[in-house]
Parts: sequence; C-alpha cells; structure tokens
Amino acid sequence: MKNKLIILIFANLIAIFPFLKNNTLLAQTEENLKPEFGMELSAGFDKKIIKGLHLTVEEEMRLDNNFKSFDRLQTTVGLSYKVHKNIKLGLAYRMINPYKTSSKSFKFQHRLMFDVTGTLHLGKWNLSLKEQFQWTYHAGSSYNVYQYPRNALTLKSRLMIRYKGHHIAEPYAYVELRNIFNAPSVTANYDGTSYLTEDGYSTDMPGWFINRYGNAYINRVRGSIGVNVKVHEHHSLKFYILGDYVHDKVIDANSEGTKLKSYNIEKGFVGKFGIGYTISY
Repeated sequence: MKNKLIILIFANLIAIFPFLKNNTLLAQTEENLKPEFGMELSAGFDKKIIKGLHLTVEEEMRLDNNFKSFDRLQTTVGLSYKVHKNIKLGLAYRMINPYKTSSKSFKFQHRLMFDVTGTLHLGKWNLSLKEQFQWTYHAGSSYNVYQYPRNALTLKSRLMIRYKGHHIAEPYAYVELRNIFNAPSVTANYDGTSYLTEDGYSTDMPGWFINRYGNAYINRVRGSIGVNVKVHEHHSLKFYILGDYVHDKVIDANSEGTKLKSYNIEKGFVGKFGIGYTISY
C-alpha cells in the first residue's frame, strides 16, 4: 500500500502541474484583496449502518468580513464506505445557502461530491490523500452565466497527516488545492481603458469568450491545523484554524454576454477559525 500511495501522490502532482503555470492573459488586471478573517461553526451526526458504511449529516454556519457578516448556511448528507482498510469512498449532497448582502437574500446552490481517500498507516501516524470531485449547480433564473458557469466542476486534492497516539485528542494538519475546470475564458485584450476583440470593442458586440467555459486553473490553496477531542464515548469536538489563499479570475459582464465591464484576478488571504461538534453511534 505504501508504494501505491506514493504513486497516487505523484500522479496527483503530475495532474495538477499544468494548472500551476501562469495563465495570466493580456485581458486581466490584478487586484490584491485585504486579508480577511471569518469563522465556521458546525454540528453533525455520524451513524454506523454496517461495518465500514457510515451515514453523516452536518449543518454548518459561516461568518466572514472579519466576523462581522453572515456568509452562508449549508446542509450536508453523505455516505462513506471503507472498501479496504486503506481505501474509503464517499458520496454526499450539500445544499448551500449563501447570503447576498447586496440583495439581502439567499441564492441556493446544490452540490454533489464524490471522493476517494487512500490512507497509509505508519504506527501512530496516518498519512492520507483525498481526491474529491464536485459538481455545483447555481439555482435562480437571474443567474448570470457569463460571469460564472451555472454548473461548476471542481477537484479538491488534500494531503493530510494525523496523529492517533492519544486516546482523547487527535491533532492533524493538511494542505489542499482546489482546481476549477470550466471557468469562462476571455479573448479580449485590455488596452488600458477598454477591452478589445479582433472585431472591435467587446462592449459593442459578443465574441469575447475563447471557449465558453474552457478555463482551468487552481483558485484555492489551503492549509489547516486542528485537533479532534473526544469528550464522551459518543461526543467529540474539533477545533481548527485554516488559511486560504484565494486566486480567482473574476468577470463582470452583462447577462446577454455582449458587454465585458471588467476582468480581474483577485488575490488575497482568508483566515478562519472553526469549531465543530459531532455525535457518533
């Protein structure tokens, strides 16, 4: 299994290598965002159905804007099955309710997640690699598909190390990359005042997408350290801090796709503190 996990890690690095290069186009301008901090609070239930098969339910609330704004509520229902002592499969559905401050309303998102986790047991240490594919559907008739795809496809790759030498506390740390596969691609060039296409100004006519949703790149690099604490036979708490480096290509366009108002790379750091509670049976 050790050799298999090493091969899996190298395969993952090879897969993401094309996205590590600089994909900056002439159309893009850069904007450095101010560091921001937030909080994640969650409560969940983990039920063992049969050996190796678990049902999980979790409700999570997030705060952002330096703890001053409500960001979202999200509900997750999932199944996980350990097909081998070193391999676990997972399937989950998540309903996301992000709160839009500008409109003072919720805009629902529906997400399906499938993941594969390979774990290497090294005495009291566990080293694991998790690959999670996500399909996210953005609901709402007023959703602007020229700014972001209605059906977003992403892949999250997480490498985690966990210490299991203590009976009560299990500290862990991980690093995670998130790849988006179908972001909009822009062909217009920025001349300092306007966005231009080969046929003229993009504000006058459509045609500023290379492939409607053909842009793939890494838009999140995350790192976290935390600890799971068993407070009772069936009750546990988790405490963690998370650092999230954001690198998003943000398009501002009209809903008809005929006017490109701006095309920026937004870069910045988001820090989060999290607390979670889980009941397990």
